[in-house]
Amino acid sequence: MATASVSFKSREDHRKQLELEEARKAGLAPAELDEDGKEINPHIPQYMSSAPWYLNAQRPSLKHQRKWKSDPNYTKSWYDRGAKIYQAEKYRKGACENCGAMTHDKKSCMERPRKNGAKFTNMHIAPDEKVESFELDYDGKRDRWNGYDTSTYSRVIEQYEAREEARRKYLKEQQLKKLEEKNGKNEEEEASSEEEEDEDKVDEAKVDESKQMDFAKVEKRVRTTGGGSTGTVRNLRIREDTAKYLLNLDVNSAYYDPKTRSMREDPMPDMDPNEKFYSGDNQNRLSGQALEFKQLTVHSHEAFEKGQDIHMQAAPSQAELLHRNYKIIKEKLKSQTKDTIVEKYGNAASDEALPRELLLGQSEREIEYDRTGRIIKGQDMSLPKSKYEEDIFINNHTSVWGSWWKDHQWGYKCCHQTVRNSYCTGSAGIEAAEAVNDLMRANIARKEASDDKPVQQEEKRLATWGTEVPEDLVLDKKLLADALKKEDERKKEERDERKRKYNINWNDEVTAEDMEAYRMKKIHHDDPMKDFLN
Repeated sequence: MATASVSFKSREDHRKQLELEEARKAGLAPAELDEDGKEINPHIPQYMSSAPWYLNAQRPSLKHQRKWKSDPNYTKSWYDRGAKIYQAEKYRKGACENCGAMTHDKKSCMERPRKNGAKFTNMHIAPDEKVESFELDYDGKRDRWNGYDTSTYSRVIEQYEAREEARRKYLKEQQLKKLEEKNGKNEEEEASSEEEEDEDKVDEAKVDESKQMDFAKVEKRVRTTGGGSTGTVRNLRIREDTAKYLLNLDVNSAYYDPKTRSMREDPMPDMDPNEKFYSGDNQNRLSGQALEFKQLTVHSHEAFEKGQDIHMQAAPSQAELLHRNYKIIKEKLKSQTKDTIVEKYGNAASDEALPRELLLGQSEREIEYDRTGRIIKGQDMSLPKSKYEEDIFINNHTSVWGSWWKDHQWGYKCCHQTVRNSYCTGSAGIEAAEAVNDLMRANIARKEASDDKPVQQEEKRLATWGTEVPEDLVLDKKLLADALKKEDERKKEERDERKRKYNINWNDEVTAEDMEAYRMKKIHHDDPMKDFLN
């Protein structure tokens, strides 16, 4: 809040001022106006809006936050280059001895030294230059385009246009020359006249579109504004091709970054890969030299973490050499492992002929099956083996965990235990568990069969907050008088909080007399006699 000056305020005035500021911040009260009649933002903090005491501000204002010290000598203008102010007809005393201008001396003259200066010949007196002297402000000193004549840029445009026209003309001549050579070699006497005319024609449209002929050419720009030399592609794509962001117009499809012109994900993942020509920029990262560079970088990081003195950026040749040696050693170890396995188990892909029984699946052994396909006679059925340990019994159990199920719990079949690490108790444990269950059922049945009735408690006649007063309500006058005294004491405590005690026992049981006392003592704002109560 913008304040004019700091003056003493009472507690009530200070409270009103705070309420007014809160109302202005909430938009309930109009904003404060400054000296010029402009509204002051109520959310501006006080340390910014309060004016210093030495300004003696009589009204609220924010002028002390604005720049009030300004030097009129500062300017952003620039020298008027080449301007002449006066042309003399004869030499003047104190002028330049070479050209005759009064604005400089002979040592500072920029003209060609004459054989006989203007001082002696009194001819061809040069006009006086316009000399200006002014101080630049902060922005004027640092403005690199201050004084730049925009009309001179037309020369740069003309140079570029002339260069582009010459280049286009040269490319057209080269294209015509190639077409003539091609037509001269492919001419045949048996060809029809129409075919000869078609071959002699030159497609002017293709020749004029010389920019697309070298769309993949990389040009170097040396000493750019960003620093260093950069390579840029003239045309990133052929204009006839569909842009990446038009392949799939779904909003939730692959994200296209317009700044880098990249789309990393596949815009059409459900399309046949043989039909689509673009699968996202990530496809290029998983193929070619990009994948090799990634493997080299990962190998350098892993080797450095394991204690090798290797760094990809500091010594790239060393990193690449170590990576090559690593791949050679890895291939040797793989071949040694393969030879060991082949030597131990044999090679099924070798050139040796397999036995006829294995090749055709036939043998002389007789095997008898039943209707369900199970082997009855001739070959023992081999049970499938698992990679986990089987038939291992712990804690004196004769069955495995999970062989018994009851009441949504797994357990052991031998002792009906549902705790996995429990000790087996055998049939005695089963009998004890059944006895416990029978006893529990008997106790439950006995409790249900008992005719014990609950103790009847005296119901208190309570009133509910917010309910209407029933018509048949009968109140006890003595209890009502006590309730009125309690209500008076409660209101006294509300007026003076110093009488409130530390330990207060609240009773939330409200009787009809308490409710009637509250209604009698309650102040009705619509009552015209409310100011005469109490």
